Amino acid sequence: METVPMKIIARIHSDFPSKFGIPRQSGLVEALKARVVFEPDFRSPEAVRGLEGFSHIWLIWQFSQAVREDWSPTVRPPRLGGNTRMGVFATRSPFRPNAVGLSSVRLERVEPHTPQGPVLHVAGADLMDGTPIFDIKPYLPYGDCRPEATGGFAPGADRLLEVEFPERWLSLLPEDRRQAAAGVLAQDPRPSYQRDPERIYGMEFADWEIRFQVRGERLTVVEVKEKG
Repeated sequence: METVPMKIIARIHSDFPSKFGIPRQSGLVEALKARVVFEPDFRSPEAVRGLEGFSHIWLIWQFSQAVREDWSPTVRPPRLGGNTRMGVFATRSPFRPNAVGLSSVRLERVEPHTPQGPVLHVAGADLMDGTPIFDIKPYLPYGDCRPEATGGFAPGADRLLEVEFPERWLSLLPEDRRQAAAGVLAQDPRPSYQRDPERIYGMEFADWEIRFQVRGERLTVVEVKEKG
């Protein structure tokens, strides 16, 4: 099988130290902030010249926690409850011949000169902290936006849960992280096959662990504690 080399040009720094809780698509939680930091060989301010004029960018990246030698022609999409198989190329599953992901994120600002070289500040990313990035491209509205597109078996976003986040727990998070945390919880972080209303789930978010319970359409935060 023919292969081609890919260079890791950057890595993202986000509030997700593990996969659990990451939104299933980019742009679903705009309050999520992240930084794209280039690898040493690519820390040239010239490489990002002109990027500040674009509101959104494409990130091409690796599902670094899903790399495997073999592949399956079918997968079980969470959108279908994890019980129905669909063709891998009809899904965005991480388990594919090449573990490559594609995300459209909002570009908030470009810092061309930092001790780490150019840094891109983005919003709405669905990437785990440290995810390798292979390429960055500007989002072009005239070519990338297709209002007439159809969504197959995933025609629209999943329903949002009602989040009950008691002040005693919410106040433990920095003010600039609260909206993002609530937005992530509203997306229902649970795996599609886990729907036990008595179970307490734990989600790592930045420096905290958020524990919650879901009953029906309501998610209730039961504890927030700083990771030690």
